[in-house]
Amino acid sequence: MTAAQTAAPAAPRRKPRLAAIEYIRGISMIGVIAIHIGSQYIVNTSANIHLVALMEIVSRFSVPIFFFISAFGLFYNLDMSAKFDYGFFLKKRFKAVLIPYLVWSVFYILHDGIFYHTGFPDTMRLGGLLLFGAAKYQLYFLVILLWFYLLMPLWIYWVKRIGPKGFAGLMILQIAFDYWSSYSVGFNTYVYGLPDGSLLKPFLMYRLNYWVMHYLFIFLLGGWLALHMEQFYAFMREKRRFITLVFWASLGSLLWYYYHLLFKEGYTALEAINTAHQLSPEGIFYTLGASLFFFTIFTYQKYPQALNPLLHILGKHSYFAYLVHPLFIGYIAMYLEHHGIILTAPLTIAMFLVVLTLSILAAILCRKLGQLIPIINILTIGSFPKKKKA
Repeated sequence: MTAAQTAAPAAPRRKPRLAAIEYIRGISMIGVIAIHIGSQYIVNTSANIHLVALMEIVSRFSVPIFFFISAFGLFYNLDMSAKFDYGFFLKKRFKAVLIPYLVWSVFYILHDGIFYHTGFPDTMRLGGLLLFGAAKYQLYFLVILLWFYLLMPLWIYWVKRIGPKGFAGLMILQIAFDYWSSYSVGFNTYVYGLPDGSLLKPFLMYRLNYWVMHYLFIFLLGGWLALHMEQFYAFMREKRRFITLVFWASLGSLLWYYYHLLFKEGYTALEAINTAHQLSPEGIFYTLGASLFFFTIFTYQKYPQALNPLLHILGKHSYFAYLVHPLFIGYIAMYLEHHGIILTAPLTIAMFLVVLTLSILAAILCRKLGQLIPIINILTIGSFPKKKKA
């Protein structure tokens, strides 16, 4: 036999990288930082309600769209004709998510215990913090993502069989479920009425941190569209104006709800943003509109292409920036409080730009150090050195 005949079969060719996924990841990270900066600003009783709307309402697509592109990427690279290797899949995904999640959780627990003089949790509380992603306010996203990974065989089964009508029904069920979870007086009264020592109470109190049902529709939609890419691309190409109209209409509906709560219902700005969120009916509609809109404009480049290098940098370093940005928010907030400086609108915008810049610079620095010391990238972003081909 010849060498060619005895050689091992070639590995399946990797599909082309989709710039749209990378770019959406970058702007989503920007939106998350805006939301967290807005949470600092809204403490100011004289906060500009329109700046609050920009940072806390317009950015509300940020978390759910992460699930959309995560599912799209998973199913895009999945060979649906081959048997699903669940063990290999979990091993790969856990390297990328579970390791950084545990490392950053422990880091924030130790950092905040020292920096804020809060001490360290006992074994029981430590387990709760890790289980619910509560070591820092942005880490819960990784917990939900891990649950989506664990249930991947179910999603594959579902995505193979669901159609457009099924998604229409699923969206209605999603709206009903999220409305019940967020606004049901009876359910929330029951949860808050449970004794503090009840084992059930934290599992219900932290339901937003691990119940995948809150984002099931947008996740499955991302996976389904990845499996029907040709039809999806044709839809984006032919219905670009319609997609744009849906995006602006959905954003308008969420903003209307926010201002309605302020001016008609007498809500405070804090109460309004905690009500007009991504799990409200308007918020789900906005998530859908934003997911289709941004995928369309980034696929067909309906913007100045000179922005692509910046979008690439933001997307490439979004993971680390997402994980590290609360550190810079905390330091800046502590400095302002120590010097008695009130966070005004101009300072809030400046703080946002500074935190975003520092987060990206830290990501670039750690990525470069990780090329020299691979354990840095392994622990912080779950990036392992590529094996050299023979």
